[in-house]
Amino acid sequence: MTILVTGGAGFIGGNFVLDWLAAHDETVVNLDKLTYAGNLQTLASLRDNPRHVFVQGDIGDRELVANLLVQYQPRAVLNFAAESHVDRSIHGPGDFIHTNVLGTFNLLESVRAYWTALPAEEQQAFRFLHVSTDEVYGTLSPADPPFAEDNRYEPNSPYSASKAASDHLVRAWHHTYGLPVLTTNCSNNYGPYHFPEKLIPLVILNALAGKPLPIYGDGQQVRDWLYVKDHCSAIRRVLEAGQLGETYNVGGWNEKANLDVVRSICALLDELRPRADGQPYASQITYVQDRPGHDRRYAIDARKLQRELGWKPAETFDSGIRKTVQWYLDNQAWVAGVTSGSYRDWLSQQYGA
Repeated sequence: MTILVTGGAGFIGGNFVLDWLAAHDETVVNLDKLTYAGNLQTLASLRDNPRHVFVQGDIGDRELVANLLVQYQPRAVLNFAAESHVDRSIHGPGDFIHTNVLGTFNLLESVRAYWTALPAEEQQAFRFLHVSTDEVYGTLSPADPPFAEDNRYEPNSPYSASKAASDHLVRAWHHTYGLPVLTTNCSNNYGPYHFPEKLIPLVILNALAGKPLPIYGDGQQVRDWLYVKDHCSAIRRVLEAGQLGETYNVGGWNEKANLDVVRSICALLDELRPRADGQPYASQITYVQDRPGHDRRYAIDARKLQRELGWKPAETFDSGIRKTVQWYLDNQAWVAGVTSGSYRDWLSQQYGA
């Protein structure tokens, strides 16, 4: 048996591929375009693994995807491929429309053609799982209940709008064509192999380099933090037992203000890798102008996933952030490989010299 994973050299997709091959005998065909955030170093341990077939390519390339589907006959397609950084979407929304909307459309059409041609028994067993985000729901006030699956979509950034569009396409392909789909909407992920443009890895690396730790606005933007390996286990469970056409919200039950997250990282680094001058890492915190349209709070109600499929996260924020900080301290070669050219250019553009 085989599964096709798109975006499997990115942060969440890469962790999923590593965890899947460690726990299953099935082959993974891994299709990734290898944009700036796709990193084959993440998959270095699979270099000689015959059950990992890596293909560089675009989900929007219908001929390529069709050939892969015919050649490998996967029983499921899991779509992690996406442009995912809000700040980048503000500076250049076109890439987000191209990948997240048009790419998802083309992938759905390729998969629909493949699925339609399958024998009836294989059609019934097939699944298309679409990985999305809580940002499609918009923002919450401090007193609002967390996002549930029936919340109205109210995206506020080019990124979240493009992901909302992709979610709607997946839903429509199920209701119109009968494609057997599943959708997951997750909260903020963190953990190993995270490209250091996002808050947690950026803070870890800047702290170790003696650079400012940039905090948008007042730092009181609240996010629900989900350890990436918990997210991967949730996706495996949804693929295994999710009801067709349903959406499952995946959260960590860990609401934290950005400033508190940064302070937690600083405290761990003070313990695990103290500064040579004895000063606390928190002294490097620097406040920068808030980004346009910055959502104030996200929170996920993951009770449906627990109630119907028996899933809940294994990590608390304290245990997950400690594992994450330690991973970055132990994997400086990976960090050195990813923090090159285009990454430095992006940091300069976003935060200034």
